[in-house]
Amino acid sequence: MADDAGRAAAVWAAPLYIGCAGWSLPREHWPAFVTEGTHLQRYASRFNAVEINSSFYRAHLPATYARWAQSVPSTFRFSVKVPKLITHELRLAHCETALEEFLAQCQRLGDSLGCLLVQLPPSLAYEPVTAAVFFRALRQRYLGAVVLEPRHASWLEAEGLLQDLHIGRVAADPAAIEGGHLPAGWQGVRYWRLHGSPRIYHSAYGPERVQAYARQLVQSFEQGIPTWCIFDNTASGRALDDALYLLEQQLAGFSTL
Repeated sequence: MADDAGRAAAVWAAPLYIGCAGWSLPREHWPAFVTEGTHLQRYASRFNAVEINSSFYRAHLPATYARWAQSVPSTFRFSVKVPKLITHELRLAHCETALEEFLAQCQRLGDSLGCLLVQLPPSLAYEPVTAAVFFRALRQRYLGAVVLEPRHASWLEAEGLLQDLHIGRVAADPAAIEGGHLPAGWQGVRYWRLHGSPRIYHSAYGPERVQAYARQLVQSFEQGIPTWCIFDNTASGRALDDALYLLEQQLAGFSTL
């Protein structure tokens, strides 16, 4: 009984962020949320985190970020995806101006900015000088949590750089690189990004697989490490099902694990 109480206390004390990639609420999920407010406000009535993917495709006005921050509880956190202009077009090189413009926009989230996500294309190999210049430039301008999702095997060689600059490496499903299903890099933040499998962006995880991830999350946040779990299997609306189930497990103190 004492062990159960200790685990329950750890669950509530540790920083665990659960959410989806985006806050779209398909009609079939409306009963799970409050009826009043914008989609973001309704989403934030259940979840404490969201990943903004639209920033990857287009810039948002600073005022838009500020409005989003004002729409959510003080404990809510946004993870913001770095624009493809930086990661896919400039490929991390000579992008200081673009980086500064992006940060000037998303930092209007204030304390609600919880993490930056740097997702790289499969064609982008690890080039030590380019990577060091980029991540040092980022760190000179932003001291909060940063996670990297590389998709080229050569980035396994970047472990030292990630440790030095306090960059976490995403635990992704499906994993694009060897060991990519586990969090790596700097261990001051851990970020699970679940895209859906076997059909990426579409497949549901379901209770059994969500519980398997929950066990990993328990181990992480019981160590006091800021821990994120973002469901990106949004194309068929499955992310909300999986995230709500994980949330219910947390509220139950993960008693079934």
